[in-house]
Amino acid sequence: MAIRKLRLARGWSLATLSEQSGVPISTLSRVELGQNALNYDKLVRLCRALEVDLEGLMAREAESAAAPSGRRSVTRAGEGEGVSLGAASGRRAAADLLSKSFSPLVLAVTAGTREAHGPPVVHEGEAYLLVLEGAVEFHSHLYAPLTLAAGDGVYFDAASGYLLLAPKGPAKALLVAAGEGPQAG
Repeated sequence: MAIRKLRLARGWSLATLSEQSGVPISTLSRVELGQNALNYDKLVRLCRALEVDLEGLMAREAESAAAPSGRRSVTRAGEGEGVSLGAASGRRAAADLLSKSFSPLVLAVTAGTREAHGPPVVHEGEAYLLVLEGAVEFHSHLYAPLTLAAGDGVYFDAASGYLLLAPKGPAKALLVAAGEGPQAG
């Protein structure tokens, strides 16, 4: 968590930190998600790139793991920061909170074809899509198209790119993305 906070404070992407430290992006992503630990060599390279000593990094990590923050954010129906995700539009909940572990977005999916959608949506981390109303076709270059009805969901790697289509008419979905999720573009 401390590495991610230091990276974001510099305005760096995972790719930039990888370039600066020589640590592969896949390793950095897994470390930030708490799925991997670093060996000493990679830890030292990250400390150099982030301009923090090993003791300082460990202290920041300990602070991050401290007591719960008690944060909360209420988003009422129809409220939230507007967001576009390909051809889908919607509202970002909890936009007032910084350094989130995940970002929820309520989306109106309206594009019926790939052409109407435009290029695939790509953002860091993993995501979960839950169809609330209607039906959504989930497209990714890694898998065959997947049709999801209301109540169906899919967990996926958002960095691989995806499209959300509603060929049978408008649909509504909840997208929960890792970290700050997709950014306005």
